[in-house]
Amino acid sequence: MFDSILFDLDGTLTDSFEGIANAALYALENLGVNSYTKADLNFFIGPPIFNSFGKIFNGDETQVSRAVTLYREYFSERGWKENRVYDGVKQMLHQLKDMGKTMAVATSKPEHFSRRITEHFGLNEYFVFVAGASMDTSRAQKAQVIEYAISNTGFDKTKTLMIGDRNHDILGAKSNGLKSMGVLYGYGDMAELTEAGADYIAATPAEVVKIIRNL
Repeated sequence: MFDSILFDLDGTLTDSFEGIANAALYALENLGVNSYTKADLNFFIGPPIFNSFGKIFNGDETQVSRAVTLYREYFSERGWKENRVYDGVKQMLHQLKDMGKTMAVATSKPEHFSRRITEHFGLNEYFVFVAGASMDTSRAQKAQVIEYAISNTGFDKTKTLMIGDRNHDILGAKSNGLKSMGVLYGYGDMAELTEAGADYIAATPAEVVKIIRNL
């Protein structure tokens, strides 16, 4: 049914919480915001970084811009390495490749960081393209990244599945006319993914393969 697959990165292929949370804390503390702990920052995993800081600074564009600059200062030096590939993900990708699926990444993380991460963790061999956000807001929303990924890969939308762990992955797929699968081992839960309208839901990387194999 699906010849090609788009994968989210954070919360779907890798557990990037440490690096993202540390970078967010670094930015907030440098701006005099000390009311957040690392445990409070799960909502930074997945959505565009401008959106996450926008929630904290109530849409104040000047503060959001300062926060994003500081965040990227930390992330470019250390945060991108404070990351790990989820157990079972490489096996999942290997099996899907053996099934003849063509795969790419579509992530809200800036593209140059995303390419650095997939290369560092040995994931590049599975993907024909890594599509990420731009450094400004011109390609920041997940729907824009998915559209960009499709345009650069030539994937047939009717035969492409988007896989991610948060509601914006599902909604971004819908806005582009793609079917979607939510995964529960990341940072979204069943309620979030169901409400967003995921067509399929998998609890583990192994279950992702099982569902796709049976379609």
